[in-house]
Amino acid sequence: MRQQVLVLYLSSSALDSQVVGWSRYDGTGRTRPMTGDSDEPPYDTGLAALYDGWRLFQASQLLPPQAGHEYDVSFLKHEFFFEKWEDETQA
Repeated sequence: MRQQVLVLYLSSSALDSQVVGWSRYDGTGRTRPMTGDSDEPPYDTGLAALYDGWRLFQASQLLPPQAGHEYDVSFLKHEFFFEKWEDETQA
């Protein structure tokens, strides 16, 4: 068994909000990170990933912006980590 990891950055802290960024890491070796052939996210929402069998194992902590910095541009803060386990012998 090999682990696949999917990181989705959502537009808000709700799992049913839109995906605005993503990364995928495949421990099976069938795909390589950052070599996708599409500019489209693998799922429209985090909830769609759950429906497809991905297991949520971490969500970023919700931190309020510091006073005076509400509109600063920074990292994508609504980060969700998902995993799937795949049999490495399956194609």
